[in-house]
Amino acid sequence: MSRVAVVTGGTRGIGGAISRALQAAGYKVAATYHGNDEAAAKFKAETGVNVYKWDVGDYDACVAGLAKVEAELGPVDVLVNNAGITKDGFFHKMTPEQWYGVINTNLNSLFNMTRPVWEGMRSRKFGRVICISSINGQKGQAGQVNYSAAKAGDLGFVKALAQEGARMGVTVNAICPGYIATEMVKAIAPEVLAKNILPQIPVGRLGEPEEIGRAVVFLASDESGFITGSTLSANGGQYFA
Repeated sequence: MSRVAVVTGGTRGIGGAISRALQAAGYKVAATYHGNDEAAAKFKAETGVNVYKWDVGDYDACVAGLAKVEAELGPVDVLVNNAGITKDGFFHKMTPEQWYGVINTNLNSLFNMTRPVWEGMRSRKFGRVICISSINGQKGQAGQVNYSAAKAGDLGFVKALAQEGARMGVTVNAICPGYIATEMVKAIAPEVLAKNILPQIPVGRLGEPEEIGRAVVFLASDESGFITGSTLSANGGQYFA
């Protein structure tokens, strides 16, 4: 029987690549999204991946959504906490809405999504929780105090929860992407990319979403069972943690 994988923010960008990679590896994939119905419908039509709409910042919505996934696909074996937003601004101008919006979606969602599936993973003696953090959670970034704080919090979540799951066959790991060629990054002016961003990356290029997808597939596999509490930096050598 195919294992079930849930990918939050799983219909676009890095999340979409993760969903595709897991599907290609034989998983039954549930891709969640919150706002863009058109993109989700297009993704489902192109891939056949099951899509589900709910707000990962709402605990009750996560409980209900995951119950629906498990009723339709089976118990969740792999959870990829990928959903994230940005509300950038320098701290002296940052509003409570910018702060709490990012913390809720990017950090509180880890509890909201993981807690409802955790006991099942423990009881079945198998589970994979993979959290997509960020290079900016490792090194910080001006104008992103909210985002960097949330993504750094993701890493603390991983290190602590890994210790609780280890003896139960449940691993918890993080991936910290650097600059990845998503729609958002590719929308940056070419001259800005060439002058300000690419020179920071020793390999001399942006990462591809599919590279993050392949990393997730490995961490989700049986073969990765001795790896837990770890952070995989996928940034082209831009930053060594």
